[in-house]
Amino acid sequence: MALTSKISLYNPQWPLAFAAERERIAPGFADDLLAIHHVGSTAVPGLAAKPEIDVLLVVARHRDEVLREAFMATLGYVRGSDLSVGHQFYRRDVQGVRTHKVHVCLVGHGQIQRMLGFRDLLRTDVELRQRYQELKLQLEASNRDGIGEYLARKAPFIDGVMDSQQA
Repeated sequence: MALTSKISLYNPQWPLAFAAERERIAPGFADDLLAIHHVGSTAVPGLAAKPEIDVLLVVARHRDEVLREAFMATLGYVRGSDLSVGHQFYRRDVQGVRTHKVHVCLVGHGQIQRMLGFRDLLRTDVELRQRYQELKLQLEASNRDGIGEYLARKAPFIDGVMDSQQA
């Protein structure tokens, strides 16, 4: 089983793709929307990544979920399983290739600080960014069972980095 897309060198168009998607998504969350962030590897200049734009929406509350899901469908998104209580997930594929992921988190959700914190560390720490890139390329090369395996094998690295920030 393949990954949702192949890791490629950093593309300076990724922030522009995020900005365009931010404009498309924002109207569907209206007054509940508190912030929209570019997260994930495509948000880190110089980092090789799967060319999938990760978007983090911080919302005051989850409401009108049927309407929001219908709105997101008009943009080509499919609702995935909630990743945890208060953390909804949408994905968009184009011709069978994942292009975007949207995380919708309630304000105060722990994943917000985790995603932003890891992104910011990668942006500022060249050595950490290089180690993470090497790990990602190694995991891609050895992957046999798809995205679930890839994510599970990246998690200990991310956990270790984030735990060291708490100490």
